[in-house]
Amino acid sequence: MPSLRQLEYLVALDDHRHFGRAAYAVHVSQPTLSQQLRTLEARLGASLIDRSGHDVQLTPLGRDIAERARQVLVRVRDLADLARRAGGGLGGTLRFGITPTLGPYLMPPIVARLHRQQPDLRLHIREGIPDNQVREILRGELDMMLCPLPIDASGIVVEPLFTERLFVVAPPDHPLAGQRDVPADALKGEGFLTLDRRHHYHRQTRAICDSLGAHILHDYEGTSLDSIRQMVGSGIGLALLPERYLASELHSAEVVSPLDIAGWNAQRSIAAIWRDGAAFADGLRTIAAFIQQFVADAADGAPESGASAIR
Repeated sequence: MPSLRQLEYLVALDDHRHFGRAAYAVHVSQPTLSQQLRTLEARLGASLIDRSGHDVQLTPLGRDIAERARQVLVRVRDLADLARRAGGGLGGTLRFGITPTLGPYLMPPIVARLHRQQPDLRLHIREGIPDNQVREILRGELDMMLCPLPIDASGIVVEPLFTERLFVVAPPDHPLAGQRDVPADALKGEGFLTLDRRHHYHRQTRAICDSLGAHILHDYEGTSLDSIRQMVGSGIGLALLPERYLASELHSAEVVSPLDIAGWNAQRSIAAIWRDGAAFADGLRTIAAFIQQFVADAADGAPESGASAIR
């Protein structure tokens, strides 16, 4: 019978399509990985890897087995999670994914309060592209993630948490800065800064630009909300920034100026996501409710009095 380690090697090779990178991902030498995969093929009596070309590819049977191997490995991780959390309460290390357009300004106070209430719970936070992190959720490589909606995937639980407004910001010396009830058509022809096209933030910015008759400045893609804010402040273009980011104490209002646009109501919805059938689903749902309550309390101006303690 194949070993779990051999199945992990096959999945890694399917992910990376390169023996060296696959070996690095599973923390073994390339000769070890190659030998174990040949042993796996011998045990199954079938060819799983097409080694004839320059690029490594799995055979059709190899792809089918790799897909089933992913499911096996996820279930094994579930067993480990069940055993680790058998004592009750929230504890251990939670692998937590989040988009870079949300994490830097939302997570620090949440992590601080969550640690005070649940000191045995540790968050291993990884920023990433939501579409990529959904795949990591399905593979059992992440336990939970926060990201903007919509997310188009099956096999996941989507728990809507909150919405936040998006504001058009400009440099303080822009002709529209400081004006009241700016008509939306005044933004026609303006250039907007955004992240690269893999981000939901990019797609939403593009849709809003289309509705305004504005355009995206593709030559000036940002790598974070901070870099976008700074480029706006330097006069390169306009941008959309979330209300909670703008309200953060880390971000001076002197760098950019939110525009007062008549009838403006752009917003985005944020959700918590985890794999359907996850062993720790009750705990994940509790953490999602904690984050939701925290955001509601912050909106009410009660940063320390609200968010219900997790029991």
